[in-house]
Amino acid sequence: MRVTGTRHDYGNQAALYDDTRSASPSILRPLLVALDGAPGPRLVDVGGGTGNYARAVATRGFEPVVMDVAPAMLARAKAKGRAVVCGDAAALPFGTATLDAVLLVSMLHLVSDWPRALAEVRRVLRPGGRLGLMLYAREHLDVHWIFEYFPTSRAWVVPEHQKLADVTAALPDARVLPFEFEDVDDGALAALCRRPELILDPARRARTSYFERLATSDPAELSRGLDRLAHDLSRGRRPDEESAPLRARWGDGAVIAWRKP
Repeated sequence: MRVTGTRHDYGNQAALYDDTRSASPSILRPLLVALDGAPGPRLVDVGGGTGNYARAVATRGFEPVVMDVAPAMLARAKAKGRAVVCGDAAALPFGTATLDAVLLVSMLHLVSDWPRALAEVRRVLRPGGRLGLMLYAREHLDVHWIFEYFPTSRAWVVPEHQKLADVTAALPDARVLPFEFEDVDDGALAALCRRPELILDPARRARTSYFERLATSDPAELSRGLDRLAHDLSRGRRPDEESAPLRARWGDGAVIAWRKP
């Protein structure tokens, strides 16, 4: 299935995704804060992939449905016992004011028409419904320091990530809950940037959309950048520590908590 509104196809990653990608406690804590007070248990995890975050919130009383555009990812979620539905974030297949809570975890940057996706969330939530939106905004990209080693990727990464102010403008009275990674349970690029040595592991890189894309778009730069990173780490340089002042300001990422009036 190909959905034109989605920037990356996760079909190739589905089979091995869970080897390095599970629900991160660092992300789950603020997500649960965002969901607190939901008027009921009906929750949809939009762009929920293999269902790891849905499974985590199910232990807190929610009855989640995993929605994604990638059938291969949904097959993995279904095998874990999750209810699944294939659909597009910009055209949610749910009735108006029928959901108690919605999750969007590290997926808004993959949606071309992200304002429409947020409008759809506002539509399907019932009054008092909760949104937990975890994202890496444009402000977080320099915290992740990766462009120093792979500079050409800036041209396609930056435009795909929203500014925090643009997202919160679409969600009036939303709260921004920054977080810092204390684990690499969800081995996305941002988490790996806290443990730079893990980026040198081919298996870790293969489970991230960033390195999958870079391996296709500029394999020579990928090779050069990895060599530079290995050299710097061998000499004691820690780019993750150098970005600490930016991390203190923005976090490694943020959860946007919103309640529908």
